[in-house]
Amino acid sequence: MRILVFTSLVLFTCYLTKCKKGTSEREITDDPCLHFECEAGGIVRGDRSEKSLVLVFTGDEFADGGEHILSILKNQNILGSFFFTGNFYRNPGFEQLIRSLLSEDHYLGAHSDRHLLYCDWENRDNLLVTKEEFIHDLENNYKVMNQFGIRKDNALYFLPPYEWHNDSISTWTKSLGLQLINYTPGTLSHADYTTPDMPNYKSSEDIYKSIIDFEKGNDEGLNGFILLSHFGAARERTDKFYFQLESLITELKIRGYQFKRIDELLNLK
Repeated sequence: MRILVFTSLVLFTCYLTKCKKGTSEREITDDPCLHFECEAGGIVRGDRSEKSLVLVFTGDEFADGGEHILSILKNQNILGSFFFTGNFYRNPGFEQLIRSLLSEDHYLGAHSDRHLLYCDWENRDNLLVTKEEFIHDLENNYKVMNQFGIRKDNALYFLPPYEWHNDSISTWTKSLGLQLINYTPGTLSHADYTTPDMPNYKSSEDIYKSIIDFEKGNDEGLNGFILLSHFGAARERTDKFYFQLESLITELKIRGYQFKRIDELLNLK
């Protein structure tokens, strides 16, 4: 009888704490791919059952969209997630933008120090950097971030340069206590860097349409999406996608989506 009572108390306590499924905190695990959709060891999508997504912006040499993006997110009361290279963080012309992002509580993370291409475009398994080169480069990215008060333990999500990685890069990232993420495939949001002279050029209209069409054409819509675009683009691209940002946010809000930071969307402990 005592054993039965004790067992019942344990189960009840467990129910009230972390043993209960579906709490706001994710179960602690060494393998986040048990919870989320992954590609080559990197998380590419959050919880498909939640009508929420994250707006991710990456930057290296361009920041022409910075003021506009900041203004739209502030007006829409949305927090975004920004992943910049060491080149970006070191650029004195971008310092005020970075400080503004921090002051408004957006997420700032690493995107490699020198924007290295880690693996071959044609053969993804063919590494173009050694483990030592990768670690040295990424650690330098975090060193310059630290100058802005961005500590590594507050920026554990890493987005690879060129949005291109393989299993080795994911494993090396994990060895540093970090989690690699990448954009959710299915839309053309990441193609906003293309210029008219490129064979893969996509207009802002094409990009916008691809996002809305995906949302309409899939039962789970954009649930858990990591929707990536860029903080700026080359001057040759006059059709800047960030000018579509407000219309996109407004439309997705009408469709019932909530916008989160990457650490809120994934919530790994």
